[in-house]
Amino acid sequence: MYSNNRAEVIAYWDNLRHKIFSKKGGWVIGKGVFSHGFDMMKDLVGSKTYMQVLILNATGRLPEKCVADWFEARHICLSWPDSRIWCNHIGALGGTAQTSPVAATAAGLLGADSYAYGGSQTAIKGMAFIRQALKDKSSGLSVREIVEAECKKFKGKPVIMGYARPIAKGDERIEAMERVGENLGFKVGKHLSLAYEIEQHLVKEFGEGMNINGFSSAFIADLGYTGEEVYRISATIVASGVTACYSDSKDKPANGFLPLQCADVEYSGKPDRKISDNK
Repeated sequence: MYSNNRAEVIAYWDNLRHKIFSKKGGWVIGKGVFSHGFDMMKDLVGSKTYMQVLILNATGRLPEKCVADWFEARHICLSWPDSRIWCNHIGALGGTAQTSPVAATAAGLLGADSYAYGGSQTAIKGMAFIRQALKDKSSGLSVREIVEAECKKFKGKPVIMGYARPIAKGDERIEAMERVGENLGFKVGKHLSLAYEIEQHLVKEFGEGMNINGFSSAFIADLGYTGEEVYRISATIVASGVTACYSDSKDKPANGFLPLQCADVEYSGKPDRKISDNK
């Protein structure tokens, strides 16, 4: 509830005291467990996939299996068992410290919740960009003008959400997801078609292409999901990779993941000072 009226706010809170309201569903004792109108034990268990139910719970809409299968493949693409990746690094540190798998994986998930490092939040900005770009093109702007307008925000640099990659050129995950989409029967939609055009321009002008976020943002925009919905669907997208790196370190002697000596720490603070005796 949004109100500047103090009395209305208090009345709203009073109405919620000792009660829990939900539009999503819940357990009705003696009747069943429900999710968005579906009886989970009768309608979902054994007949729908976990990813279908995850998307249902995140968005309120049960997707077709082909859509859920595409999202599942995207989850696999974005979670690798490589301890050098920042969120997996956290999981490995949890393992070497002998924490629980839940603590390590949850910490890794929080580490990935970022715009800067390509976490699940990037879908919000990536989809906002490609949707606005399609509107701009429909109003008469060229791909060059769309890219130049975006680059002006960063002093002419091609810092566009969904394009370029900090370490490597290209993105092997796009080819894999293109294959998945084709096998599932999906066609190239308006957003994805424009994303390819933008990539061609960026490759020509800057030598930078599209990354997996740019591809998936455009593909999912064509499916009709919002950035916020994709953020919710992707909340645990890096979990499997984090857990793998946790397990790798946990199964080894404690404190064996990237141990340091004092000499490995570069101190750049104030020099050593003597403690004077004021007596």
